[in-house]
Amino acid sequence: MEKRQRNSSGRLGVLVGGSGLIGGTLMHYFKTRAGSDIDLLAPNSKRLSLREFDDIRRYFGKYRPAFIINCAIAAIDSDPKFSYEVNYLGAVNLARAALALGIPYIHFSTAAVLPTGENLSEEDRLPLCADLANYPKSKLLAELTLRHMYEQQGLDYTVIRLAVVYGEHDHKIQGFSRLLFSVADQSMPVLLTRPGVVHSYSNAAKLPFFVHHLLDNRAEFSGETYHFVDRNPVDLAQLILTIKAYLGVSTPREIYLPYRLARAGRGMMRRLVHLLGRLGITAIEPKELIFLENFYKSQTLAADKLARSSFVDPAPRATVFSAIPSLIQYYLTRWEQLNLISPYNKEFFDPNHRAAAFDRAPEELLLEINHESVQPIRELLRF
Repeated sequence: MEKRQRNSSGRLGVLVGGSGLIGGTLMHYFKTRAGSDIDLLAPNSKRLSLREFDDIRRYFGKYRPAFIINCAIAAIDSDPKFSYEVNYLGAVNLARAALALGIPYIHFSTAAVLPTGENLSEEDRLPLCADLANYPKSKLLAELTLRHMYEQQGLDYTVIRLAVVYGEHDHKIQGFSRLLFSVADQSMPVLLTRPGVVHSYSNAAKLPFFVHHLLDNRAEFSGETYHFVDRNPVDLAQLILTIKAYLGVSTPREIYLPYRLARAGRGMMRRLVHLLGRLGITAIEPKELIFLENFYKSQTLAADKLARSSFVDPAPRATVFSAIPSLIQYYLTRWEQLNLISPYNKEFFDPNHRAAAFDRAPEELLLEINHESVQPIRELLRF
């Protein structure tokens, strides 16, 4: 695939972190909607290790792309060494390659580098200190070094900061999908927040349009950081209760768990996980509990800078609330197939009733599929 893309007429880019929600969404867009304008390579970690600069030097020396997009992140609960090597050193190594080639570098960052508060601007950041958790510390360091490389060496870069990301095709249960899973699995008995807590949300489906636009307009976007978030913040309790209403479940009840009790519960969970580990039983606490305090404090990112730019929002009315039905259909179908949750309404998620036939009438299903199998797929025969 890499040879085919290298010989095409479009600009060749390298995207690192293509297996995640953001990277996968970008790959799908540039493969299906960008035409011949842009081609992307998406090497995995075996082919291109961010931790090895010689790997990066050889890879980019061979393909010499026109731009680099970095979506790669270490898991939010990674140890200091891995967080440093992937989130910080890896990001800087890619920037060094971009600088050497004289090409744009698009780097994805996170609202985790920001303090709590409302209407936070792109200039706001947490103070750098040893007490920061590994994930925000490594991402903050990357932002600071990229800025240094821009000011001292002329690196052509853009940082895109994301808040809580929502979208389909996230193969990990994390972020928004963790919230959805907790409600669907009915493992959230009460609301793990307080009234009035609001957060910003980022629509993954819109991101490729912005990336494409800023690649085409480097003079405007070079050396800049942008918050890519929906304009209106989201009330966390309202979001949870809306998901609950769509699913038709009885929990969580509209009772707000005080932060003091939530923190005590997290401590007991960690002790239980530790005990089970000593007994040889693998148990993992939800990674998002690292940011438990954020469930009880508002954090909203200002979107004014993006609104003032030349980028035009392709779907200005789309919000996480309007996306809930499709997100529920996608993720619940996937989690049911993986036996992670009990089945919901199969009539809704299986309109052709074939999953039900597979379960209860395999002979009838066999006859149907056998009949279809002898009919040619005419679209394929055109080639």
